[in-house]
Amino acid sequence: MAKATGIESKAVLSVVEGFMEQVRNSLINGENVYLRGFGTFNRKHRAEKKARNILKNTTLIVPAHDVPAFKPSSEFTEKMM
Repeated sequence: MAKATGIESKAVLSVVEGFMEQVRNSLINGENVYLRGFGTFNRKHRAEKKARNILKNTTLIVPAHDVPAFKPSSEFTEKMM
């Protein structure tokens, strides 16, 4: 990005890391991040479920939890095809 924009690489790195930190903080606070023409970063809830450890032949419970997710915009998806 530094070559494409002509901006010093340290400045580009700082901006990109700052952007990622803002996205991370927004998701932690339960807010979605929408980037027009690109997609949406959001949280998805995973329900509690049973899982098996086939090596030890045991069953364990995976608790309910949230995971980060990304949904590309339809505009972005169309350009990929």
